[in-house]
Amino acid sequence: MSGTGGAISHPCGALAGKARAPGDKSVSHRALMLAGVAVGETRIDKLLEGEDVLATAAALRALGVEIERIEPGCWRVHGRGVGGLTEPEDVLDMGNSGTAARLLLGLLATHKLTATLTGDASLRSRPMRRVSEPLSRFGAAFHGRTGGQLPLTVVGADVPVPIRYELPVASAQVKSAVLLAGLNTPGETVVVEPMPTRDHTERMLRHFGACVQQEEGGVVRLTGEPELTARPISVPGDISSAAFPLVAAAILPDSCVTVTGVGLNPGRIGLLETLREMGAALAVANERVEGGEPVGDITVTWSPLAAVDVPPERVPGMIDEFPILAVAATFAEGTTRMSGLGELRVKESDRLGVMAAGLAACGVEVRESADTLEVDGGRPRGGVQIESRLDHRIAMAFMVLGMGAREAVQIDDITPVATSFPNFVGLMNGLGAALEA
Repeated sequence: MSGTGGAISHPCGALAGKARAPGDKSVSHRALMLAGVAVGETRIDKLLEGEDVLATAAALRALGVEIERIEPGCWRVHGRGVGGLTEPEDVLDMGNSGTAARLLLGLLATHKLTATLTGDASLRSRPMRRVSEPLSRFGAAFHGRTGGQLPLTVVGADVPVPIRYELPVASAQVKSAVLLAGLNTPGETVVVEPMPTRDHTERMLRHFGACVQQEEGGVVRLTGEPELTARPISVPGDISSAAFPLVAAAILPDSCVTVTGVGLNPGRIGLLETLREMGAALAVANERVEGGEPVGDITVTWSPLAAVDVPPERVPGMIDEFPILAVAATFAEGTTRMSGLGELRVKESDRLGVMAAGLAACGVEVRESADTLEVDGGRPRGGVQIESRLDHRIAMAFMVLGMGAREAVQIDDITPVATSFPNFVGLMNGLGAALEA
């Protein structure tokens, strides 16, 4: 999957079998960053070794953190303690990862150093002012291109001051950036969310020994300048990656697929709720807690799907899963309506626009507005080439669509898939797909 070029997804029969999703990308980024500012040696198991996470590891090394890979998926991090990062000698390249860039800006904002972050063409087009604006309130300064995009230089606060910040839009990345800045700030940093988002950062901060309180009304309080203590972490499987084989099983008759060890963070399970509402036969077994995160094994057995209306309040809990949900909707009876999707326009691509155009090219009836998408069900025709627009989730979504379409679907470029799901083609073919890379 690390090679260049496109892929062809041929129509196939039923899928069957068991697989493990790659490590959770959101948790992997946070594990490396918090281990880097903890005291002692942290062992991380099942770390996602996709390009995004490797970029985070490289950036932390440039900031003075000692990181070594022991064996596949197993890493050792020797932390420098809160406030212990050192000024890098060169620009930090964050690749394609908005999560890595925004969270690292949070960490750096309250260190007395200067650092410049950049990324690939996709990341350089994504908005960063949503984090630089609250982070500047700690006393940091930011210098970058018009519009606040990368490349962006952060000059960390000499004497950071704690803030109370009310998020204008629900965003786990912005919330996390503010909390990470609060680590090296005396006093109490407070974030107020308009609606709940994934709480990986809060859980992992507590795992390392920080005092984090979550209160009614979306209030999160962090006591600054804790001594974080190294602790082992087992990264759960990524539910955003597991979504692809699970939806494939939901749309291909007579399929039955189990994905093991999947993270079930309450802020991430919106897709599971939606698939159940559509009539998917979905079961969760072997539920447990690993590294502060709930985990379980998810099985989907094919059954006919029916269209649903997805409420806007569910969007933060499944923001990365809308491309694959739109594919599921094409195989459901009726019209599926998804609203409150404005945030999809500033992801790795304009996911709302790209999905609408790609589905239409495949013969699906779709209607798109500023923040809504309506998809009429009925087996798609396929038989086209899709432009992935350097977006891993777009590429994987249309590869799943091709598995159930009347004709094969070609993807122009699947190299971005390596950022989150390096073994996607091999895993899906192992379950019975017919993907050609």
